[in-house]
Amino acid sequence: MISAHCNFCLPDSSDSPASASLVAGTNRCVPPCPANFFRSHWSLSLSPADLPTPQAVEPQVIVQRAPAPSRMQMPQGNPLLLSHSLQELLARDTVQVELIPEKKGLFLKHVEYEVSSQRFKSSVYRRYNDFVVFQEMLLHKFPYRMVPALPPKRMLGADREFIEARRRALKRFVNLVARHPLFSEDVVLKLFLSFSGSDVQNKLKESAQCVGDEFMNCKLATRAKDFLPADIQAQFAISRELIRNIYNSFHKLRDRAERIASRAIDNAADLLIFGKELSAIGSDTTPLPSWAALNSSTWGSLKQALKGLSVEFALLADKAAQQGKQEENDVVEKLNLFLDLLQSYKDLCERHEKGVLHKHQRALHKYSLMKRQMMSAAVQNREPESVEQLESRIVEQENAIQTMELRNYFSLYCLHQETQLIHVYLPLTSHILRAFVNSQIQGHKEMSKVWNDLRPKLSCLFAGPHSALTPPRSPPQSPPEDGLCPH
Repeated sequence: MISAHCNFCLPDSSDSPASASLVAGTNRCVPPCPANFFRSHWSLSLSPADLPTPQAVEPQVIVQRAPAPSRMQMPQGNPLLLSHSLQELLARDTVQVELIPEKKGLFLKHVEYEVSSQRFKSSVYRRYNDFVVFQEMLLHKFPYRMVPALPPKRMLGADREFIEARRRALKRFVNLVARHPLFSEDVVLKLFLSFSGSDVQNKLKESAQCVGDEFMNCKLATRAKDFLPADIQAQFAISRELIRNIYNSFHKLRDRAERIASRAIDNAADLLIFGKELSAIGSDTTPLPSWAALNSSTWGSLKQALKGLSVEFALLADKAAQQGKQEENDVVEKLNLFLDLLQSYKDLCERHEKGVLHKHQRALHKYSLMKRQMMSAAVQNREPESVEQLESRIVEQENAIQTMELRNYFSLYCLHQETQLIHVYLPLTSHILRAFVNSQIQGHKEMSKVWNDLRPKLSCLFAGPHSALTPPRSPPQSPPEDGLCPH
């Protein structure tokens, strides 16, 4: 009977030669499951009668394996540790994703993207559904790695702003994948970035379906536990909390950076309209009334000067817009890239808890039900055939549980490496801050030059009765150099 808050223990390798039994549904041999695994991961218990009965295996299916090294005999060069730097990852590839003109389908228009890779020196056309299949194949082959999420599918009546935001998100997605140490060497990525045929989706599916996932192809998969630290569960919990906090903080930074860039673009629009209004005043052709004829020269000079100022305001608007666009590309987009990476880590943690561990619990529950059925059949003296079938199912379930245990340790092994990868990306913060500071310095420097060039031209706006320049008085608190005289 399953009970909460108790311990469940499987036999040790010394109890049975079942350590060489084949995993159900695969051609792999799996070592025995650790005796203390379930104690640390969930609270279930079975009575001694419910424990798996050691099953002998046929000699021909036993595959000899070298004994796995113990923690004290760990070989030099622990494969768990990554040695990549941020510069190395960024240098792996740079992928551009650009919109191409919309094509009209039978009923609706669809958007295509030109995807260009520096590494493969390729340029291919992809639709959104191609990205979807690409991501699905990555999740199929690498379920225990950080596969970034895709932006949402196009909604009916999507505007240009939505399409542009999705293009940027797709670009971030494919660059994160192309720079991942494992994904960058996989055939699925090469197909997506370089295959120019029309059936890219089928090619992607064929390349992923002919092989299993990373657990089935990694030589170290069944020995992952040997490389993990003893306190891996505590480390995982701490790392998850730390990265959750980092994500929340960077999310706020991104929101503020977006507002700063948006204000620069709004400022550009306001400056442009301001200049156009000045030009409109200068271009006014309404005739002067007779009673104002004495001041006709003043009005004419003022109009001419105002009309000329629109050029400087248009230049100011252009500088402000450039600053806003530069901050969108160099600051906001890099923050979004880092946030996408952090979100993929959070998704991976959820897959580990709700996927691997949940499947373990379901498998154990199913196993306990089978053992109850077995005991009931023995009591009721059922037919030998039905008992043998039930025994066969129990053996398969034991193998499945063993495989799930190994997958859990391999999942933790991958999580440990992906956590290191997050920390490799942390210096990106310095790049982002440097880009933000440089943008502010350059933007203010260029706009300050235009403002200073504009000041001398204001003098002709104020003409006296005999065309003598009478500049406006400076405020009492202003220093003399703040008047109309140029530097």
